[in-house]
Amino acid sequence: MAETAYFPRHLILGGAIVSGILLALAVHMLAAQIGLDLGGLWRADSKDFMPAGAAIAWWLVATAGFSGSYFIATLMHSAPSGRIQQRLRQFLIAIAVLFLAGAGQAASAPSAVPTLASLITGLAVLGLGAAMAFCGAYFALRKT
Repeated sequence: MAETAYFPRHLILGGAIVSGILLALAVHMLAAQIGLDLGGLWRADSKDFMPAGAAIAWWLVATAGFSGSYFIATLMHSAPSGRIQQRLRQFLIAIAVLFLAGAGQAASAPSAVPTLASLITGLAVLGLGAAMAFCGAYFALRKT
């Protein structure tokens, strides 16, 4: 009987982290289009302690980074052994392409936010997405 093949753990971890970060950035771009802006935390004109839209955006980005990398790590772990059905694989690829195409279209639109605030927000999203993507991939690999 043939031995089950698996990808190396470092390859799975790296691929899952990159996928989680990209998913977190895509969620940030799409959420900014509907008014859930992370930059609301740093606005001086807001009299509220923390705008609810900014808090929801932070949670969306963190959830997307964590769950995206978790599911990608799980899929990459089971992919070489052939346990993923072909239709499921095609469905996931189609969803990812459509989601990233929507994020690209949202990113190409002109922004009403100043450049420095947009840069700081982007770096914060990148850091949060990277941290949560690492946690998601690590927990998925620890489980297996």
